[in-house]
Amino acid sequence: MRSLLSGYYGKGNGGDEALLATLLQMLPPDVTPVVLSGNPEETRDRYHVEAYNRMAPLAVLQALRSCDAFIWGGGSLIQDVTSTISPFYYGGLMALAQSMGLKTIAWAQGIGPLLRPQTRLLARQNFAGCTKVSVRDRASAALLSEWQIPHILAPDPVWALAAQPVPELENLPAPRVAVTLRKHPQLTPARLANLTHALVEFQKTTQTFILLLPFQKSEDLEIAQTIQPHLTDVSQILCLEDPQLLKGVFRGVEMAIGMRLHSLIMAAAEGCRCFALSYDPKVNRLMEDLAIPGWDLATLPDDTNLISQTWIDHYTNGQQLSAAKIQSLVNAALTHHELLTQALI
Repeated sequence: MRSLLSGYYGKGNGGDEALLATLLQMLPPDVTPVVLSGNPEETRDRYHVEAYNRMAPLAVLQALRSCDAFIWGGGSLIQDVTSTISPFYYGGLMALAQSMGLKTIAWAQGIGPLLRPQTRLLARQNFAGCTKVSVRDRASAALLSEWQIPHILAPDPVWALAAQPVPELENLPAPRVAVTLRKHPQLTPARLANLTHALVEFQKTTQTFILLLPFQKSEDLEIAQTIQPHLTDVSQILCLEDPQLLKGVFRGVEMAIGMRLHSLIMAAAEGCRCFALSYDPKVNRLMEDLAIPGWDLATLPDDTNLISQTWIDHYTNGQQLSAAKIQSLVNAALTHHELLTQALI
């Protein structure tokens, strides 16, 4: 069986690459993956799979015709807040695959927000036509229940991604704290300046080494480069392209301060204390599910002393997830693997 995988792949986003790596890890061994990618050459080289340009209509159509199944490969593909085009692109591919008679799977989806009636209608039709559906959060499950669409709810599959150790960490001072910030309208210059000042004070008090981790260079690297000069000799920007290494870096980290959803999932899965800076409902859902402390960026305190002291308190007294809780989440995330096995027979 050949299965076409569609997601935000090949765009340099560590979270979406982690979803692809996990999906490839979870596919049944007799399924040949074919990947639609923003960078087919890189995807071929990294994962040793057949890959095609996701924006080349003829190549996409030929790939669909050559496959027996089509998979939406995880994450917030079906939402119209950050992009009005996204739900129509992915929804159009799903509708085409369904019209061609392929088995269709919506895998590990985080649905919404869907603010426009036309995108909600398209999403409802897409999900209703799927062979199998799994979602990664309660809000997505509630929406599908409202639409009376059968589905499975399980934690984000990246909980179960196999991590790899990062040799470079051996040469860096410890203890370490990882920071992952991304460009976003809510991360204004004033808020970034406050976070930077608070991070400097936090580092001085805790004497930690700060790892600045861009999860997507185009969105994160510039911010890391803005922060790093304020932490000369006590920080390093670490750019890791391989998602298994990106998850593995958190094995050598005591605490993570993160905006990106998958930075928090990876950190929590590797036993780090986490502090969230939320810019999106999906981050708030994770905070609620795991009792992760943090702030919405929109209501970030102006008092830098309060920010730094809150971080210091969490570094000193905060608790990471227990080994039993982590294993429970990993086991539950493997439900997404079971769904693939059931669907692709």
